[in-house]
Amino acid sequence: MTEVPDKKTFETLYAGQAPWDIGKPQKTFLDVADQISGSILDAGCGTGDNALFFASRGHKVTGIDFLEEPILRAKRKATERALSVTFLVKDATTLKDWPERFDNVIDCGLFHVFNDEDRKRYVAGLATILKPGGRLFLLCFSDEEPGTQGPRRVSQKELHEAFAKGWAVESTQSSRFEVIPNLKEFTFSEGGPKAWFAVVRREG
Repeated sequence: MTEVPDKKTFETLYAGQAPWDIGKPQKTFLDVADQISGSILDAGCGTGDNALFFASRGHKVTGIDFLEEPILRAKRKATERALSVTFLVKDATTLKDWPERFDNVIDCGLFHVFNDEDRKRYVAGLATILKPGGRLFLLCFSDEEPGTQGPRRVSQKELHEAFAKGWAVESTQSSRFEVIPNLKEFTFSEGGPKAWFAVVRREG
């Protein structure tokens, strides 16, 4: 599925259990939680596990996803856990027109689903809604993951090029995505698909 997936693809995946919907935050974000302070936008939040984790730590969190089904599930989780999170159905390529401003953005598996033009729109939107000096914490599929199943692979070079103007890439490191056990539709590296985890600071 290295071609860019469309909305229908995601709707089909969420009709069952999406491979990435593991019912808890991705470990990569747990590991950097102490580095994150202030308000957070979870871009492409899915059913909200990362957003809810940060809300439980006292952050003001907004989660957005372009599909209604995961947002409905995220709202249910927030209610069940008595956590305050703003969950919105919103297209992440339209952030440039949004008046909200955030101290941090977390992106867990969103950047790698865009085609080149949508990626540019997304990054331009991030530059608008992220306060100067604010950070983006981004986990995406790595070009070191073999095969073609799953989303588009991203190289470190592409990450640096995407954030070349008005940003400072503070770090990129090898990571992994945790996926649901007994995954049948896709075959990934043992231990989970290989990923890049990038921390990018908005300059200005």
